[in-house]
Amino acid sequence: PPILCSVLERGSGAGWNGWGYNDSKFIFNKKGQAEFTGKRYRLGGMVLPTFKEWIEKTFGASLEHKTTSRASLNVNDVPPPIVNEEFLQDLRATKISYSQDAEDRVFRAHGHCLHEIFVLREGMFKRIPDIVVWPVCHEDVVKIVELACKHNLCIIPFGGGTSVSSALECPEEEKRMIISLDTSQMNRILWIDEKNLTACVEAGIVGQDLEKQLAESGFCTGHEPDSMEFSSLGGWVATRASGMKKNIYGNIEDLVIHIKMVTPRGIVEKNCQVPRMSTGPDIHHFIMGSEGTLGVVTEVTIKIRPVPEYQKYGSVVFPNFERGVACLREVAKQRCAPASIRLVDNAQFQFGHALKPQVASIFTSFLDGLKKFYITKFKGFDPNILCVATLLFEGDREKVLQHEKQVYDIATKFGGLAAGEDNGQRGYMLTFVIAYLRDLGLDYYVIGESFETSVPWDRVLDLCRNVKERIVRECKEKGVQFAPLSTCRVTQTYDAGACVYFYFAFNYRGISDPIHVYEQIERAAREEILANGGSLSHHHGVGKLRKRWMKESISDVGLGMLRSVKEYVDPNNIFGNKNLL
Repeated sequence: PPILCSVLERGSGAGWNGWGYNDSKFIFNKKGQAEFTGKRYRLGGMVLPTFKEWIEKTFGASLEHKTTSRASLNVNDVPPPIVNEEFLQDLRATKISYSQDAEDRVFRAHGHCLHEIFVLREGMFKRIPDIVVWPVCHEDVVKIVELACKHNLCIIPFGGGTSVSSALECPEEEKRMIISLDTSQMNRILWIDEKNLTACVEAGIVGQDLEKQLAESGFCTGHEPDSMEFSSLGGWVATRASGMKKNIYGNIEDLVIHIKMVTPRGIVEKNCQVPRMSTGPDIHHFIMGSEGTLGVVTEVTIKIRPVPEYQKYGSVVFPNFERGVACLREVAKQRCAPASIRLVDNAQFQFGHALKPQVASIFTSFLDGLKKFYITKFKGFDPNILCVATLLFEGDREKVLQHEKQVYDIATKFGGLAAGEDNGQRGYMLTFVIAYLRDLGLDYYVIGESFETSVPWDRVLDLCRNVKERIVRECKEKGVQFAPLSTCRVTQTYDAGACVYFYFAFNYRGISDPIHVYEQIERAAREEILANGGSLSHHHGVGKLRKRWMKESISDVGLGMLRSVKEYVDPNNIFGNKNLL
């Protein structure tokens, strides 16, 4: 059926074992220069002359040492489906589309954790969904859940497949037939209410389609996570997502007015769509962050706003990371944060610089510009220590210009110097293409991952330093022969703290079990985060990857409360993906 096109459009390389679109990826051309393919991104078709040198210097990687991923899916490797014939008979009667095809099942057996992608390149998962179903509306989901309850089957909801918490992996010990309930065909805006500035939307719509369709009526949600090209509204709700423009628009919990969710006990929803209720604990908060363990979110009423009339990027260079953090703290204190303000450390600044294409205009080299002004304007700024904040202002033109002045005035007090709109815009554009880099790294023995936390302001600097140092130390102890990349950025600010986002990557040549080593290092980094007063997660969620720390995070009694809700709503564990608990 035509609905299967989503499978073929996504995935890089062979279309099934990497990030993003088929036609977009980083490659090394015949001259050994890096370039980015496709026309979807501003970087498309451009050569990146300094990237090869950066990857060699940073990781000790070499174009001579290449690993190859399997070119295509070998159907013989795919575990055969467990089939419940009575269920299939009942499903056919509903006329809901489904597939038992190997590729469709494998595509929905994973998210985008490093170990999941590694498995796809080198082998196969031990357990994958046995069938994929495509409901097209709320009523279809009700039918599927009823049938799963009737036949005692397992359902794992699937949105955009961008999870980085192992949330989509099928528990190996699950003996029942596993249904992957793919919400991608539930992608309509059901209504827009211009008086109350709300819209009711089906949960399977992906972020970029939601914004595009709302924009046709002059509105937006403003919720823009880095995965917005592929992640779904239902996924945002299920994982308590955050977008880069949350300063203006709020996180998902601030945007949601009403949720409809189908559970084995029936449908959960409130009786009216109002801005706030004082009717006991908020049932929405059982749903947000439930990660597919209680049911399927089918419809969400969300706040919308008129598309802002004016948008302006900016950037500020600081002599060091400490000054940058102090500036972000002051901006938060004065409650004048722009739509987005992000501070990258020096390693990420160098990384961004390595992705500079061979053309002028927006991509004029930041570093070259710095060198030009170095003697006069940027006296005393060391290119190996400085860090950069990228800014995005949105709203009424006059207010934006006023707001911009206020933020730059604060930056000046902390030794910051305005570094132009181009660098700001480029910083945000790179956010979307960086995800494609991991696939290239994997071809040259470099493995990497990102993880995040939230932390009080007075612990930001210690946490950043200690986690980065811990990664370097762990790599050494685990026999990694090359120095790792260990870097962070402050991505979101709040009154009481900030979100910090880490990248780490290393060259695994000479290590016999790289994924095991990588997982040990990642675990140590998470322990370090918790020891430094950081949270288990700011917006990625828990899944199976982080659930060992749930008790420590929310207390024994808190965990018991969640278990009781699960026990009541889903006593037979129909939603048996084993996330969170």
